[in-house]
Amino acid sequence: MAVNVTRTRINVPGGVLAFGWLLVVLLPVYYVVLTSLRSMEGFYSSNPLLPPAEPTVDNYGRVLEDDFLRYLLNSVVVTLGTVAITVTVSLMAAYYVVRNGGRLAGLTYKAFLLGLAIPLQATIIPVYYLITRAHLYDTLLAIILPSAAFAIPLTVIILANFLRDVPGELFESMRLDGAGHWRMLFSLVLPLVRPAVVTVAVYDGLQVWNGFLYPLILTQSPDQRVLPLALWSFQGQFQVDIPAVLAAVVLSTLPVLALYIVGRRQLVSGLTAGFGR
Repeated sequence: MAVNVTRTRINVPGGVLAFGWLLVVLLPVYYVVLTSLRSMEGFYSSNPLLPPAEPTVDNYGRVLEDDFLRYLLNSVVVTLGTVAITVTVSLMAAYYVVRNGGRLAGLTYKAFLLGLAIPLQATIIPVYYLITRAHLYDTLLAIILPSAAFAIPLTVIILANFLRDVPGELFESMRLDGAGHWRMLFSLVLPLVRPAVVTVAVYDGLQVWNGFLYPLILTQSPDQRVLPLALWSFQGQFQVDIPAVLAAVVLSTLPVLALYIVGRRQLVSGLTAGFGR
């Protein structure tokens, strides 16, 4: 009896390219971490790609002593506030667009599509005017509200596409049981689209966490400074002390890394949903 043995051919070019891309991605991270552990003298006198002969964590101590925790807390407040507003409003808007087949729902969806075509830089003057007229200038709320407004259109479109995959029979079944829209939204829709919610929350959070333009234009005092603006100011404060600046960069990435570790399963599920259909 003949046995057919299927041999998988090794994709050598693909493996080489993947390994090369891995090096391209890891090399900057490797450089940043090593440089943050160098002294100022060692940064100019040693090979930048070799481990430091005398590693030090003094740079991290100097950054933490310079109100870094205050900047970190401001970034956390801005990010969490923006994500909470964006996800809540977008989920309700996506539910309305998908479950309401009227003309108004269609126009609402087109309005969100139109919002994608408006660049953030083109709205600086009107946003600044509105914030100052509302007496919100130089507050964290001045960053949260515009950031949420610009994150909502894309978030609504993503959640609406996921909601269209939810079988209509589930909504009809809950409706026959006497459930209203709010009950269906939180008891049916939210559990089923949780991977999508986590995905857009992480994406929107990263955009706000790394945002620089709104904090620069809409805040002024050091007490309202967020991490991207604080990293920029460290360059002037430490002059050319690059190890201290990169130590601040490493510390600023730790919350994002922790967020990815916690939500990586839901994030991967949301990113890969639909490929099996």
